[in-house]
Amino acid sequence: MKQITALAPALFVLLWATGFIGARYAMPWAEPFTFLAVRFGLALVIFAAIMLVAKAALTGRQGALHAMAAGGLMHGVYLGGTFWAIAHGMTAGFSALIVGLQPLITAVLAGLVLGERILPRHWAGLAIGFAGVMIVIWPKLGAAVDSVPTPALLAQFVAVVAMSAGTIWQKKFVTGLDLVTGSFWQYLGAMLVMLAGSLLFETQRVTVAGELVFALAWLVLVLSVGATFLLMYLIREGSMAKVGSLFYLVPAVTALMAWPLFGETLSPLQIAGMVVATCGVALATTSPRDA
Repeated sequence: MKQITALAPALFVLLWATGFIGARYAMPWAEPFTFLAVRFGLALVIFAAIMLVAKAALTGRQGALHAMAAGGLMHGVYLGGTFWAIAHGMTAGFSALIVGLQPLITAVLAGLVLGERILPRHWAGLAIGFAGVMIVIWPKLGAAVDSVPTPALLAQFVAVVAMSAGTIWQKKFVTGLDLVTGSFWQYLGAMLVMLAGSLLFETQRVTVAGELVFALAWLVLVLSVGATFLLMYLIREGSMAKVGSLFYLVPAVTALMAWPLFGETLSPLQIAGMVVATCGVALATTSPRDA
């Protein structure tokens, strides 16, 4: 169990970062809300099958509703807002900067709602991590700010706040549930949010292509099942400030993946930013004894 706990943060960051790569492959072939509704529906079927095979513990109505609310925020509103913003002019670099606010927002909410004590060392780590994210995306930030439409900017901010609120809701109300059962109800809530968005605002257009099928399979199996399961485990086992700080590493890992896949360049300044972000996360997540 200790080995799983030690490896879970690094594996989560690695898997979560692949989500942005998968989204880049999928977005030309499907509208964002429609794509996410299908993705969450498939994940729902998988978790239902796991529940039957593993005979997972069921939950009452209140626990199911809390899990659906957390999933609607963490998966539905967060991913829906992010995908919608990117589809309507938000650049990946500027999106990463706004997503970089999520650990700070989560830490503040954890102190207010959960009563978690955030030490000065943790605040310093969060600040250093955010500075590292800014350094990573700084070369492309200027052009991004000038080109981003206001609706896309607002959608991305709403997405980030929803992710923070969803993780706090998960920690406060859902940690007592079986992880598989909780994930099932979460994806039901997320699917309903995206289904409503698709029916209200989109045409449900989908063009079947190899890239879309690959992206959908990857995002369902690796992200919706693997990475999300790890996130639920980390939320249950650790403080919200520590879990939230891991998101600082996602833009850097994504940039490293995009380098060979899409030919995106990495400057020495961006590499330095990755090092700074990693140091910030280390400061925010390790105890004095571990350090």
